[in-house]
Amino acid sequence: MDHEADAYRTDLMTITRYVLNEQSKYPESRGDFTILLNHIVLGCKFVCTAVNKAGLAKLIGLAGETNVQGEEQKKLDVLSNEVFVKALVSSGRTCILVSEEDEEATFVAPSKRGKYCVVFDPLDGSSNIDCGVSIGTIFGIYMVKDDHEPTLDDVLQPGKHMLAAGYCMYGSSCTLVLSTGEGVNGFTLDPSLGEFILTHPAIKIPKKGKIYSVNEGNAKNWDGPTAKYVEKCKFPKDGSSPKSLRYIGSMVADVHRTLLYGGIFLYPADKKSPNGKLRVLYEVFPMSFLMEQAGGQAFTGKQRALDLIPEKIHERSPIFLGSYDDVEEIKALYGAEVKGE
Repeated sequence: MDHEADAYRTDLMTITRYVLNEQSKYPESRGDFTILLNHIVLGCKFVCTAVNKAGLAKLIGLAGETNVQGEEQKKLDVLSNEVFVKALVSSGRTCILVSEEDEEATFVAPSKRGKYCVVFDPLDGSSNIDCGVSIGTIFGIYMVKDDHEPTLDDVLQPGKHMLAAGYCMYGSSCTLVLSTGEGVNGFTLDPSLGEFILTHPAIKIPKKGKIYSVNEGNAKNWDGPTAKYVEKCKFPKDGSSPKSLRYIGSMVADVHRTLLYGGIFLYPADKKSPNGKLRVLYEVFPMSFLMEQAGGQAFTGKQRALDLIPEKIHERSPIFLGSYDDVEEIKALYGAEVKGE
């Protein structure tokens, strides 16, 4: 064991250290936002451990059965939801929580109330657990401006008003990608320290990518611009090489790859899902926020994704996000359709 090398490991940039450094740029800050982020990070660590044990729990007959205390073993997505709700409420810094798992928004009791609204999908892609595909947690944070009684309108805001957004991916490693509005940073969980370490500072998406990511099984129901764009990816007319197709079917994993390698991720509207499939508040907005912060774009087929104003907490929207130039191409195709070309 290299003790000398180990001794230097304390100068690592952990996520806690990073957030505190950011906080120090705002002398008037009381640390509320830092506390909230720390509670989100704790929730991610907990879910990461639970996800890693999920296969074993099934193997030894735990999932869906009753344990010695007479408690039923919860499905992982339900467990993850409880973990995040408890972590966020106990931070004392939140007032409204919107989760993919809960039909209604959660309004925090006045005694534990703070000024932040958190929207989240506690375990996105959970149907993929059994086959070992990466899954993740997605979150976005809004602030309630005035000292009024919080209402749903505080959370039904366009994505451009978000203060921060991120996701935690539970895969070959546990990776947390975060933006507080000043670029995007990636942290990887070091299991030996139990700390997220900054491994991907200042992530920038390539201006143009070589990958497109879409569920081609829905092709027969696509609209004209999507069909034209995918055709162009496969059979380019300008003599360039065709793009590669990569589609995992877990949004966190597909977006993570797009962010690091470039390219475009598409989940368009189609005849079967005229409003698209992905939810605006806790899937489309956080991922669009991260893409823009990394120098990419996000488009709904009609407008910039972050300008969308949701009317319901579980509203859906089509989404095209990724490298700047690639999203420009799909925007041009939608623009041409509007003009009736």
